[in-house]
Amino acid sequence: MNHVVAVRALCEFGARTGDLDLRFTPGATAQEGIEGHALVRTRRAVGYESEIGLSGEFKTLRVRGRADGYDPADNRLEEIKTCRGRAESIPDNQKALHWAQAKTYAHLLCRQRGLDRIHVALVYFDVDEGRESMLVEDCAAPALELAFLALCERYLAWAEQEQRHRQSRDQACQAMAFPHAGFRAGQRTLAESVYKASCQRRQLIAQAPTGIGKTVGTLFPMLKAAPREQLDKILFLTAKTSGRQLALDALALLAPDDSASNTIGPRVLELTAREKTCEYPDLQCHGESCPLARGFYDKLPHARHDAVNASGILDQRRLRDIALRHELCPYWLGQELAKWCDVIVGDYNYYFDTSALLYSLGQERQWRTALLVDEAHNLLERARSMYSAELCEADIIAARPAAPPAMRKRLDALLRAWRKAFQDQPQAYCAYEEPPAGLLPMLQRAGVAMAEHFTQAAVAPHPDLQSLHFLVQHFLKLSESFGSHSIYDLTLSPAQGGRNHSVDRRLCLRNMIPAPHLQERFAASHGCVLFSATLTPWHFYRDTLGLPADTAYVNVAAPFHAEQLDVRIAGHISTRYADRERSAGPIAQLMAQQYRQRPGNYLSYFSSFDYLERCAQAFMLSHPDIPVWTQSRRMSETDRADFLARFTPEGTGIGFAVLGGALSEGIDLPGTRLIGAFVSTLGLPQVNPVNEQRMRCMEQVFGKRVAYDYAYLYPGLQKVVQAAGRVIRSPTDQGVLHLIDDRYLQTRIRGLLPDWWQVDYDGATKNQTHERGDTV
Repeated sequence: MNHVVAVRALCEFGARTGDLDLRFTPGATAQEGIEGHALVRTRRAVGYESEIGLSGEFKTLRVRGRADGYDPADNRLEEIKTCRGRAESIPDNQKALHWAQAKTYAHLLCRQRGLDRIHVALVYFDVDEGRESMLVEDCAAPALELAFLALCERYLAWAEQEQRHRQSRDQACQAMAFPHAGFRAGQRTLAESVYKASCQRRQLIAQAPTGIGKTVGTLFPMLKAAPREQLDKILFLTAKTSGRQLALDALALLAPDDSASNTIGPRVLELTAREKTCEYPDLQCHGESCPLARGFYDKLPHARHDAVNASGILDQRRLRDIALRHELCPYWLGQELAKWCDVIVGDYNYYFDTSALLYSLGQERQWRTALLVDEAHNLLERARSMYSAELCEADIIAARPAAPPAMRKRLDALLRAWRKAFQDQPQAYCAYEEPPAGLLPMLQRAGVAMAEHFTQAAVAPHPDLQSLHFLVQHFLKLSESFGSHSIYDLTLSPAQGGRNHSVDRRLCLRNMIPAPHLQERFAASHGCVLFSATLTPWHFYRDTLGLPADTAYVNVAAPFHAEQLDVRIAGHISTRYADRERSAGPIAQLMAQQYRQRPGNYLSYFSSFDYLERCAQAFMLSHPDIPVWTQSRRMSETDRADFLARFTPEGTGIGFAVLGGALSEGIDLPGTRLIGAFVSTLGLPQVNPVNEQRMRCMEQVFGKRVAYDYAYLYPGLQKVVQAAGRVIRSPTDQGVLHLIDDRYLQTRIRGLLPDWWQVDYDGATKNQTHERGDTV
C-alpha cells in the first residue's frame, strides 16, 4: 500500500459538512478521557471487547485504527467520546464527524468478521456527572461499505496529489542553492551546525550575533536536510511579527525559479493571530452568526484545492484573498491548511502553548517535525506566561449580573468558596504550594454551567461571561499539571468601583520554570534549533526550557571587531535602588560629556520608568540644549514609531527608554541612525515577593548554587546585551557603549559579556574589581 491513513484523519478530511460551529463545548482533558473510557468499559457485560485493532484497503490506500468497544451479545460497536455537560449541546458538525468515525469502524469490523448488520452507537460520557448518553443506529453492512468507499475515493485522490507534491518538494530542496554569492562571516558555521543537528536528531542552542543572516542561515540548511530526514514539517517560530516577516522574506529568496525548473518548492504558510485576521470580530464563530462560518466545511474542499495549488507564499494577505473568494473565514482556513503545508511560520504559541495547534496535529498525525525557534531568549518568559493562569474576584463579580439565574447560583457559590478560602490570609501577598481546599471543584462546576449556557443561548455570550469562562478553563487545565515548577499565590488589593467589600483577591497559578511543560514538545520534534544573539550561559536556557542533557551548543563568532564598539564601564557610579537619587547627576554629566564629544543619536536605558523619569528630568535641567525624547508608559505602536523616527542619519539627540521593553530589542537603527548607548542598570529583576518565590523554585529544582544566577543575574544581563546590540548592526558600524554601574567591574559579570567587546574603565581600574569583591 502506498498510502496509509488513520480513521480519524480520513473522516476529518472527507466527512465533515455544514457550518463551522465553535460555540462553547467543554471538553475533557486527555487524562479524563482515558479514565472515562475505562469507566465506561467497566459498566459493560462480560465478553465486551475493547481497543479492537482494525484495518481495511481501498486500491492503494490502507485505513487503520482502533475501535473503542464492541459488545458481541448485542452486536453493537461503540465509539466513546468524553465530554462535559449534556450531549445535546455538542454541535451538529461534531456529531457528524463522530458518526463518520463510528460507521467507518463498523464497516471495518463487518468486513473482518463477516457481519451482515451491526448496531452502531455513539456513547457520550459526561466526566463530571459520570452520565452516559447513547445514540444508536442499526446499519446494514452494504450501506456502511458504500460510505467507506466514498470517503476513501475522496481521500485517495488528495493523497496521490500530495505524494506528487512531496516528491517535487524534495527535489526542489535537494537542488536548492544558497541565495547569495557566498556566506557571511559566521553564517557557514551556523548553517553547518543546523544541518548536523537535524541529521543527528539533536537539539541545538546556537548563539549567533546580529548581522550574520541568522534567518537564512537556519532555514537553508533545514530545507536541505528535509529530503534526507524525511521531514514532514519545518516550523519557524517567532516571538514578534517582525521575525515572521524576516522568515517569509528569506523563504521567498530561497524559493526556486519556476520558469527554470519543473519542480515546485515547499508550500509556505503564515499563521496569524485570530484577532488580526477575523473579518467580523463582533460576531460569533458559528453559521447562525457569521456568514464566513456558514457552510464552512461544504466550501472547504474547493478553497483547500485552490490554496495548495496557488503560486507563492500563503502569507496573511494571500490567504485572506483565497478565503474571501470562497466566502470562508481566513483564520480557520489557515488552521486547516496547516495540515498540508511544508513550512509554517508563526508565533511560539502555535507549538508551545497549552492547546497548541501544530503540536496537537503533529502528535495526532505522527509528523516528523523540525523546529527553528527565532530569538529564543524570549521563549523563557513567553513560556512562563503560557503556563500561568490568573483569576480575579472582580472578574467573577463583573460576570454575575449577565448570568441567568441558574448560573448565577453557581457563581454565588464560587464567590462564597473563594472568600472563605482566603479569609485568613495575613498579608497582601502569600504563596501556596497547593490550591485552597474545595476551590477547584467549585471552579469546575461554574465552568460547566457557563459552557452549557453558551451552547444553548440564542444570542452571543456577554463579554464578561465569555472572558470569565476562558479564564476558568485555562486555570483548571493548568491546575492538573501543577508541581514544584509553579506556585499558587494570592494578592489582596483595594476594591475598585465602590463595591460593598473591601478587597479584591487575585489568585494566580504562576509558572516559574517551564521546563516540565516544554520537555515533551522538544522530545516530539525531529531536531530543534534555538537561536539568538543572546543565549549565554547556554546551560541556563537548557535547564529552564527543559532541553535534554545532550543538547548541543555553538557560539558563532561575531563578524564585528573590538575597534567598532568602544565599551566603557562607569565604575564610579552605583545604580542600586538606594543610590538612584544621587546617581542621576553623575549619569547626566557622563551622557552630556559623551554627546558633546561626538554629537549624534544615542539611546539611554534605565531599569524602570521611575528611574528613567528622574534621570531625564535631571538631564534636561542641566543640559537644556541637548534634544531629548522619552519612552512613555503604555506607549502605543504609533508613539513607538514616532520615537524611532527621530533616529535619522543626520539627527542628534538622546532617547530615554526602559531596559527590557519594546525599544531595547528587535529594533534596527544601522549606521549613524544610532551611534551609542548608555545602560544605567545591571538589568536585574526587581527584588519582590514574586521574584523571591521564583528563586526559591530555582533552588528547589536546580540547587542553591545557581538559584540566584538563574532567577536574577542571567535574565538581567541578557537584557543588557540585547540593548547594547542596537548599536552595532553591520561590519561597518561604529559606536560607543557606556555600562553604568560599579558591578560591571566584577569578574563574573564581565565574563558574561560578549567576548568580542574590549572594555575600557571610566573612574575605576581593573584592580578595583578585586578590592570590591565579586558579590552582585
